[in-house]
Amino acid sequence: MAVGAGLTVAGIYYAQPLLDLIRQDLGMSVFGAGFIITASQLGYALGLGFLVPLGDLVERRRLVVAMTAGGSVFLAAMAFAPYPSVLLAAALVVGALSTVAQVLVAFAATLAAPEQRGRVVGTVMSGLLLGILLARTAAGYLGQYAGWRAVFAVFSATTMALALALYRGLPPHREHLGLSYPALLKSIVSLLVEEPLLRLRALYGAIAFAGFSVLWTPLALMLSRPPYRFSAGTIGMFGFAGVAGTLSASLAGRMSDRGWSHSMTGITAALLALSWLPLKLGGHSLCMLIVGILLFDFAVQGLHITNQGRIYSLRPDARSRITSAYMASFFAGGVLGSAVSSFAYAHYGWNGVCLAGTALGAAATLRWLISLKNRIDPGPGNGRKT
Repeated sequence: MAVGAGLTVAGIYYAQPLLDLIRQDLGMSVFGAGFIITASQLGYALGLGFLVPLGDLVERRRLVVAMTAGGSVFLAAMAFAPYPSVLLAAALVVGALSTVAQVLVAFAATLAAPEQRGRVVGTVMSGLLLGILLARTAAGYLGQYAGWRAVFAVFSATTMALALALYRGLPPHREHLGLSYPALLKSIVSLLVEEPLLRLRALYGAIAFAGFSVLWTPLALMLSRPPYRFSAGTIGMFGFAGVAGTLSASLAGRMSDRGWSHSMTGITAALLALSWLPLKLGGHSLCMLIVGILLFDFAVQGLHITNQGRIYSLRPDARSRITSAYMASFFAGGVLGSAVSSFAYAHYGWNGVCLAGTALGAAATLRWLISLKNRIDPGPGNGRKT
């Protein structure tokens, strides 16, 4: 499941180190190239809203295999896209089908024993984060030597092989809810209305991933220009800085199991803001840029895993819908963040990007401080106000 989550979510990250190559080949503007990332994240948000809830309705192994195979087909469409419009449309669908990674996370949480759920979710999410990490690095190097189209062609074939492996390796599983599809979608809204913890954690997730997109959407464009002038392969290597996020996933999962999720939330929220100081200096200092990326990825992924460890304690029979509600908010934040960062970078450069990111981190920290007064989400429990 960890391998499957990593390889499927990678589909929305292959383009990040390749933006300058794609822009030059298809004659796109800097602002337009940034919207490749926006399209894939918008697709992911739509998939979270309309595809992931199906995990509570249909047989999960069949759903996972169908979505993975479909992702392979549309990765191939990206590889052979003749125009920017075709590329953007295919990126949208790839983003939607990549939400199969979240079906796998919820599936793993269902199969895990309650006392091990945080660790299991952390393990599968570590695989997901490694997929993000390796996607950027592998795509950058392959794109440098074989062209950006080869990246999508190769990973299309890899994803189809994964679909076959998941079919053979996953156990069949189905929830028996007796709901129609429209009723299933309506119940997602009901969950958000009825569960204060879910609303709070969805807000944290949206802010965190908005900041993530603010950083990573324009980073390849910044690194391809003075004073760095890095190649696509070198830009892809910056994905390895995200190993801090993989380490924080395991740590956050264990802290959640031990009842320390509230403290972890405060630490990671503060780091979301503070990490932008070295990132700001990173506009002219490679060392500071790497330090900033390490701190920032640690904060984003640590907060994300803490969120998931808390929301999966709510309703065992609704984990796919809880995942859908949370992750739709998460990626809606990402869509907003990528659009804001594309605008900020095009008009105000790296300084504008850093200002936007700092504001988001400050908002997460402020919300955590407010939660101390309101006593929402004090630790493991039902998540309601006490």
